[in-house]
Amino acid sequence: FKAPSRDHPALYRDLLRTNRVHWIAEEPPAELVREKMMECHFRFRHQMALVPCVLTLNQDGSVWVTLVKPARAIAPGQFAVFYKGDECLGSGKILRIGPSVYTLQQGKNREENPKKEEIDKIEPAA
Repeated sequence: FKAPSRDHPALYRDLLRTNRVHWIAEEPPAELVREKMMECHFRFRHQMALVPCVLTLNQDGSVWVTLVKPARAIAPGQFAVFYKGDECLGSGKILRIGPSVYTLQQGKNREENPKKEEIDKIEPAA
């Protein structure tokens, strides 16, 4: 897929799933085990700004990462690295990415402005 511009909404996503995370200090952090979710920050490219996110722990040790705001150009195969303050918590390989902002906008537009054929299916003409 080639987006029409560097900032096209198709390049932005706010959800991803990693494989089993390699945790550095504790396996996995106590807060994540206790609450099943944890706020922290992440990056997937060296030297990129840290992005606030919420981790949700899965039973297999993988995590769902929900970003506070969508990030550009996340791709499977990259590594998500997690931080709490200055401390690096660990990392996991990105296996799956959620729908793009563009796809989500298309879905919203369809809900707000149903096509005439869809309305006809719901309300047959009298």
